[in-house]
Amino acid sequence: MIALRRRGALSKLYDINWLLVSLVMLVGFIGVAMIYAATDGVWSRGAQQHFIRLSVAGIMMIVIALIDLKVWYKLAYFAYFGALLLLLGVEFFGVSVNGSQRWLDAGVMRLQPSEVMKLAVVMALARYYHDIAVWRISRPSGLLGALLIIIAPMVLIIRQPDLGTTLLVAATGFGLVFLSGVNWRVISGAFVASLISVPLFFRFGLQEYQRSRILTFLDPSRDPTGASYHITQSKIALGSGGVSGKGFMNGTQRQLEYVPENRTDFIFTVIGEEFGLIGSLITMGIYLLVIGLCIWLSVQCKHIFSRLLIMGLTITFTLYIFINLGMVMGLVPVVGVPLPLISYGGTVIMTVMTGFGLILSAHLHRKNDLPKSYL
Repeated sequence: MIALRRRGALSKLYDINWLLVSLVMLVGFIGVAMIYAATDGVWSRGAQQHFIRLSVAGIMMIVIALIDLKVWYKLAYFAYFGALLLLLGVEFFGVSVNGSQRWLDAGVMRLQPSEVMKLAVVMALARYYHDIAVWRISRPSGLLGALLIIIAPMVLIIRQPDLGTTLLVAATGFGLVFLSGVNWRVISGAFVASLISVPLFFRFGLQEYQRSRILTFLDPSRDPTGASYHITQSKIALGSGGVSGKGFMNGTQRQLEYVPENRTDFIFTVIGEEFGLIGSLITMGIYLLVIGLCIWLSVQCKHIFSRLLIMGLTITFTLYIFINLGMVMGLVPVVGVPLPLISYGGTVIMTVMTGFGLILSAHLHRKNDLPKSYL
């Protein structure tokens, strides 16, 4: 019996999509190198921690991949409500950093529950649409359940305030609603409603500094030494790299610390300055390979739960990249979204790697039967 279990585990290890694992780890090691450069070659100022977290998270990713998908199906709602409770905990007991109350102090580490919610909302929606009868998807009762799953965490996250994560949760959630097969009339109505609500949200839903960031995005010259500083210096750093860059550890904009947060949200400026257009395109190309591979894995799955789980997590990962790169290049407002696996940050790297573990699990167990609780 023990021998059979060992052979089963070894068979699962063999069947894991190791190409995806390799690409994910490659992106993570690019992050180690860039954090090392951003901190002037001081290993202990972030690169070492990033390497350790990446290694631990990589092992965790494989362990998660080996766990039967039925377990994640059963835990989907528990994970969602657990993350919701953590967000409520931030409301009352959260730690404030730079004016934002987003963390819970767990002693050995600080936990950012909004990052956990990015995974949990995907799991909950994937299970919801796996269980719901097809004819109810576009009915008011079917839409209401999905909207409650999406809006509840949004309300708590926007209060922290964290506009970037709020938009990520919203975009991922509504992306899954779209992929579930909802009627086009519902989609058209939602689109019109969103167009009407945008100016109202801008006027009444945002704080003053958030409105300032959007106005700065529309007119970067309005406050060059204040709100526009990040975008202006980011563009200068990217442009100064030229086609081939200045070389590893030779970025002058980085050395003179013109770009703030260059090991976290603005780490792509280090890539652009030191490796130029070529290095930037290679990095984006690796990201595209990861995204394309995940989409291909989802197509191979037969269950709604596994397909939506993979696609939801892929949407989240893609939005991380799109918003961060757009922010750094001045194409979207500055909202404080990290570059996944490359930016320095503990909770982010663990949640992203957990997401890839779930993707690998969904693909690995794609032929297994899943229960279905009709709603």
